[in-house]
Amino acid sequence: MTIPLPKELVETQAEIERYAREYGLDFPEIRYIMLDYAQINEVAAYDGFPTRYPHWRFGMEYDRLSKSYAYGLHRIYEMVINNDPVYAYLLVSNTFVDQKLVMAHVCGHADFFKNNLWFAHTNRRMLDEMANHGMRIRRYIERVGFEAVENFLDICLSLDNLIDVHAPGIHRRPTPRRPDEEEERPVVRKLQAKSYMDEYINPPEFIEAQKRKIEAEKQKRKKFPEEPERDVLLFLLEHAPLENWQHDILAIVREEAYYFAPQRQTKIMNEGWASYWHSKIMTEKALKPSELIDYADHHSGTMAVTPGRLNPYKIGLELFRDIEERWDKGQFGPEWEACDDAIAKENWDLKLGLGRQKIFEVRKIYNDVGFIDAFLTEDFVRRHKLFTYRYDKQTRQYRIDSRDFKEIKRVLLFQLTNFGQPVITVEDANYNNRGELYLKHHHEGVDLHTAYAIDTLANLAAIWQRPVHIETVVESEGRVLFSHDGREPQRTRLDK
Repeated sequence: MTIPLPKELVETQAEIERYAREYGLDFPEIRYIMLDYAQINEVAAYDGFPTRYPHWRFGMEYDRLSKSYAYGLHRIYEMVINNDPVYAYLLVSNTFVDQKLVMAHVCGHADFFKNNLWFAHTNRRMLDEMANHGMRIRRYIERVGFEAVENFLDICLSLDNLIDVHAPGIHRRPTPRRPDEEEERPVVRKLQAKSYMDEYINPPEFIEAQKRKIEAEKQKRKKFPEEPERDVLLFLLEHAPLENWQHDILAIVREEAYYFAPQRQTKIMNEGWASYWHSKIMTEKALKPSELIDYADHHSGTMAVTPGRLNPYKIGLELFRDIEERWDKGQFGPEWEACDDAIAKENWDLKLGLGRQKIFEVRKIYNDVGFIDAFLTEDFVRRHKLFTYRYDKQTRQYRIDSRDFKEIKRVLLFQLTNFGQPVITVEDANYNNRGELYLKHHHEGVDLHTAYAIDTLANLAAIWQRPVHIETVVESEGRVLFSHDGREPQRTRLDK
């Protein structure tokens, strides 16, 4: 049972949203739901969608969140759902200042969801769609049994990262030719003959046989798929021998994976944008003098830097502030880049006042990879004392590995590209002319986790119903082929 929003908070919501719109934020209606700590942990376990399908992983996540809350390791102040209207959950035990701060923070998220291009393709009625997914899966449970559905869901969820996160914005497959653009089919004749003798020397039966032969050779030479397929789940939906209920469940898992992908692609930007605006709204508009200490305590806790961990709130906020300051002062462009006078750069101020316009432009266009690549500067890294670290086997401790700007930027971009997960493509769906599935891992310097790779192959084999292979690189061995026929794995060295 949810708790109604008190009148005081209804009035505060209207005030905060008025300030946000005065600053230029643009967002749909926001609906707040107040929950106690047990309820908000339950909703969080379902990723904010309490009407999802039943599965053991949601219960496991709830147990983890509940224990973490009980031990004082975390506290969920708010959750925001990318929907229209936007739904946001508030913790009932928050102080009044916390609720004001959270509402300002939510306005930033809601603006980002609506206006960032990486969210443009997402379903704005996902709350209803998730309920629909849950209903469909419950029907399959009634029809084929809980165990069969849960086992297949386990398989599908283990593969939900095998999608092409850029597919909504990139057309990867060639456009099919129109019938009138098809190549003329070649015809092989037995002998050259004059027209009146042609049907005797080159009988129709012979010509048809030659056509069939040429077509068979053409099909044999044709690769399937013609180009590597990045969206492995889509390929399985199109070509795997699935029953109707299995096909629908795999489609549901894929649809939800694409819905959540932009949130993972923009974690730093999204949290940074929301933090920028809650800070701006609270300190310039909404904060009363008596609330200053409580606000500062909460804000500093959110921005705290934990050694060895990247805080998306902190780095996102500081990067947006840095961009605004640089574009206000004109610290960009060829003239700025060409200046090698440290004192001149430190005092550089052309008073352009373009900062606010620039951060709104950045909010609209970029994801985290582009954001870091375009706007993380050497000055920013030095000012905020960023560094890379590694585990020292001798001391059994983590230690600073490098403070070099290029290395820090490289590591950050590597962690953010494809969420730091391996890039896998379908190379051949008829490997060795036996209908076996051949995948390739695009090695970027990090080996596959062997145990995970074998388990994933086993699940792929369960869907494909024939052996599945993946080519990868192991640092100590070179090119290696992992295979699974659904019963046991195999490992073959390709470089001998």
